[in-house]
Amino acid sequence: MQWQDIYAIAIALEEAHPEADNVNLRFTDLRDWVLALPGFTGAANGCNEKILEAIQMAWLDERD
Repeated sequence: MQWQDIYAIAIALEEAHPEADNVNLRFTDLRDWVLALPGFTGAANGCNEKILEAIQMAWLDERD
């Protein structure tokens, strides 16, 4: 997975953190959680706020 794999990341985050408050999650924590996902190979500095927001929104959709 890379940063552009927004929906795959959202699914993986839901599986890894099903009880997380993904509405009020800080972007720094979200970034760290994405970097820790198995199979994630993106660079630590390869994201920005827009990407993290897209991941958060996809995660919210995945949970619903």
